[in-house]
Amino acid sequence: MELPAEQGVRIGLSAVVIALRNRRACVLTTPGAAAALALPFGPFDPARDRTFELALRAFVTAQTGFRLGFVEQLYTFGDLGRDSPRATPGPEHRREVSVGYLALTADAADAPLTGARWTPVLDIFPWEDRRDGAAACLAPLLDGLTAWAAGDPRRQARVDALFAPAPPHRWNEGRVLERYELLYEAGLVAEAARDRDRPVPSDAPGRAMASDHRRILATGLGRLRSKLKYRPVLFDLMPPTFTLSELQAAAEAVAGLSLHKQNFRRGVERTGLVEPTGRLSAATGGRPAELFRTIGGDLSAADTLGLPLPAQR
Repeated sequence: MELPAEQGVRIGLSAVVIALRNRRACVLTTPGAAAALALPFGPFDPARDRTFELALRAFVTAQTGFRLGFVEQLYTFGDLGRDSPRATPGPEHRREVSVGYLALTADAADAPLTGARWTPVLDIFPWEDRRDGAAACLAPLLDGLTAWAAGDPRRQARVDALFAPAPPHRWNEGRVLERYELLYEAGLVAEAARDRDRPVPSDAPGRAMASDHRRILATGLGRLRSKLKYRPVLFDLMPPTFTLSELQAAAEAVAGLSLHKQNFRRGVERTGLVEPTGRLSAATGGRPAELFRTIGGDLSAADTLGLPLPAQR
């Protein structure tokens, strides 16, 4: 028997669109409720839209003026009440399911429509930036997490495994979603206060996002960071020619890590994915640097490699 429309499921599509601007990894955002950031989001109409991806491309362009290039499906977000966590779902409530997509682009031009903009990802997740050691916000977050753990060894083990406050624990840059979800559970991010109908602390770290969009973005960033190691996805963010310093800065911006220069360059050479163009760049501010380009072919092929992430010691 077919359910009445008010008791059915509403399907939406969310886009995590990432580009590099001024050596920072940025995500395309639109204005959300109460001045919060939002990801481009739109409904899927099964009577009108032929595929999820075509619908996604159409509404992202309509909302931001920006046309998507590479996209891949990320995850399906369907927790009960995800669109209105404070509300008690009743029989008239339509469940909101969002299919998330990750999109990468080398075209980081300004989005032409008012309100759409490129927002630095690490402004949203400042604790994820380890390029100059631990972020300034990490110490108060660890204090808050220690208070939340309250001596419970299982809780403290989660904190230690995810945030690596001291050896022998090691920071895993790919566990972005798990760290955000722990901070949410501990009540240390703005969305946790909002969803529990409490005042948002003035010192809540990072920029809040509408609905569960920061969770969706955390999923996308974690996916991208993990893919860096086994697929050459970084080149989807690069212009046609680049210096090795620019390539390393891009990897650092996405991974949130400071990388060892010589080890990174040796690793890039071992992949066989780039070749010199025979031209120099004068835009480095110092000595001209050699320009490189990706070697032709299908970089998504199964036998291609990711780029190395050799962290500084």
